[in-house]
Amino acid sequence: MKALVTGGAGFLGSHLCDLLLAEGHEVICVDSIITGNERNIAHIKTSEFSFIKHNVTEPLYLDGKIDLIFHLASPASPIDYLELPIQTLKVGALGTHNMLGLAKEKGARFLLASTSEVYGDPLVNPQPEEYWGNVNPIGPRGVYDEAKRFAEAITMAYHRYHKLDTRIVRIFNTYGPRMRLKDGRVVPNFISQALRGDEITVYGDGSQTRSFCYVSDEIEGIYRLMMSDYTLPVNIGNPEEHTILEFAEIILKITGSRSKIAFKELPVDDPKQRRPDITKARKLLKWEPQVSLEAGLKETIKYFKAFQAAGIP
Repeated sequence: MKALVTGGAGFLGSHLCDLLLAEGHEVICVDSIITGNERNIAHIKTSEFSFIKHNVTEPLYLDGKIDLIFHLASPASPIDYLELPIQTLKVGALGTHNMLGLAKEKGARFLLASTSEVYGDPLVNPQPEEYWGNVNPIGPRGVYDEAKRFAEAITMAYHRYHKLDTRIVRIFNTYGPRMRLKDGRVVPNFISQALRGDEITVYGDGSQTRSFCYVSDEIEGIYRLMMSDYTLPVNIGNPEEHTILEFAEIILKITGSRSKIAFKELPVDDPKQRRPDITKARKLLKWEPQVSLEAGLKETIKYFKAFQAAGIP
């Protein structure tokens, strides 16, 4: 089939392009390169792949058929969406609307990359898809949370009103090669600090929890959801939970770093817990994570070491 991937030069998008090509699909990668990077797709050398530099907040017109649209375009790290609040809201609203319109025009199946952030600072743990969330709409993180919540709402509206074939994946913390060193999320933060010998910055007392899914597992889950016939949201993430302090200690152990841990003030609306209930993914998609945290971190650290040695930010 012919697949279009928005945000295809980003961390997750580029890995998705790789999987789609490996599965025999033709791929059109669309990215504004605001937070993505063309080096993430530079290794792809095939006539079945094409790249279009385009911001999806503007309409996109394409000739020919498109069978699948994976809408991943959006700033996704706190650093990005706090620096780009308007752009984040626009890509969640206008970008999703434009891509749904393209899917309607082409008769394509549409997948929205949503996020665990729709649950906000959850009052239940783990978070099932039926949980409506605890989100501060006017807080600094609200620009991302509400952009994705709106994107889910308009996706379901197109599904119900226009009978569009849609999927929604709620992505939990994902890590692996091609993350940016200065991404601002906990995995690249801790790894880059440990490799430099800097203090590991833990916010609050480190008791807040996160779960970490390796990128190959995440992308496999996303692909299986697109190829399924399930139209309601599905969590894709790793249910193995760690406190941030535990995670810092794991990074120090694997890297062999002598960095010290420094505690800083907790950011506004930082979630205390984040862990997916993946019952639906297990039952409907026959999916669950395969890569252990230690194995995934070793691959990620190897990638970051190579980039630091080359002086690439």
